[in-house]
Amino acid sequence: MSGNTKTIRVGLIGYGFAGKTFHAPLIRCVPGLALTVVASSKRDAVMAEFSGVSVCSAEEVTTHPEVDLVVVATPNESHFPLAAAALRAGKDVVVDKPFTVTLAEARELVKIAAEHKRLLSVFQNRRWYSEVLATKAVLESGVLGEVSHYECHMDRFRPNVRQRWRENPGPGAGLWFDLGPHLIDQALHLFGMPDSVNANFGILRPGGQTDDWAHVQLNYPKMRAILHASLLVAWGAGVDGGPRSALHGTRASWAKFGGDVQEEQLMAGMLPNAVGFGVDLDSGILYDGASGEQTRIPAPVGDQRPYYAGVRDAILTGRSAPISGEHGVAVMAVLEASFESGTRGQTLPIPLTPEERANWTRAFSPIG
Repeated sequence: MSGNTKTIRVGLIGYGFAGKTFHAPLIRCVPGLALTVVASSKRDAVMAEFSGVSVCSAEEVTTHPEVDLVVVATPNESHFPLAAAALRAGKDVVVDKPFTVTLAEARELVKIAAEHKRLLSVFQNRRWYSEVLATKAVLESGVLGEVSHYECHMDRFRPNVRQRWRENPGPGAGLWFDLGPHLIDQALHLFGMPDSVNANFGILRPGGQTDDWAHVQLNYPKMRAILHASLLVAWGAGVDGGPRSALHGTRASWAKFGGDVQEEQLMAGMLPNAVGFGVDLDSGILYDGASGEQTRIPAPVGDQRPYYAGVRDAILTGRSAPISGEHGVAVMAVLEASFESGTRGQTLPIPLTPEERANWTRAFSPIG
């Protein structure tokens, strides 16, 4: 760390979509963090945005003397080797989702972090999206009664297959590996660990080679969570289409049709500390079961900066990371079980060890 101000020097590996759109602006706008090194083949683009940083290879970032915290925002298959190298070099590490491409790799990363006494956290930024914050607020209010059904869609309209690593067969490729970690993390964040999972996947676009449709059901004792993603849904946000998020309970239902605006704003160059950032004008709608009355509930302001502020505070104070490596293991367990369920056509339990499940139970505080 630099000087007496305890500024945490950050090395960002990857300046593609995730690194440029999310990580770099968030790091820039969180006090106490300083982006000092970037690994990218786009040297000119990096230097145009951050004139004072060093640009080097991914491997150099993992051991760079001017880096305290390494952020891994690279293609999925490279997450494990880069994160492991940084941890072994004594760096704290943030890994973009998916944490790894296998449950075994996730467990090994947690083990390495513990051996070297370093912070390890998974970047699950959607927890700070207005849509998820709104879902959480409605659950905590108790207005729905006993919740029996949660449903969340991440649907897009991309009918043409593109030539990129996400759509070519290989470890960590496909729609569910891209969006599934978000959806699973949301469900675990809101409701805890399910008992089992059943899933169905499809390759529905002409010329597709990886899954582009996913329908996954998480089974809880008194509730079901439906997580759905598709690349062939043409309706946009709004009541003319289906809800992105919905909750149903014994007294009422709730739905939110529009999505969070932060990604759109970041892509347009708006910084997270700008006035109006994260303001979502799409209210959720509460449907009273007895009267049929509809009540609009304004959405909270989305703001992903608390994730990196939490990482900063964890490094400086020794407190727990916002989203720990152990939580990353839990998400990977559900993700891996969902793929196996889709392959076998069976409902499957979540493959956590008794120790992992006990750690999860101690850490998780259910809503409501």
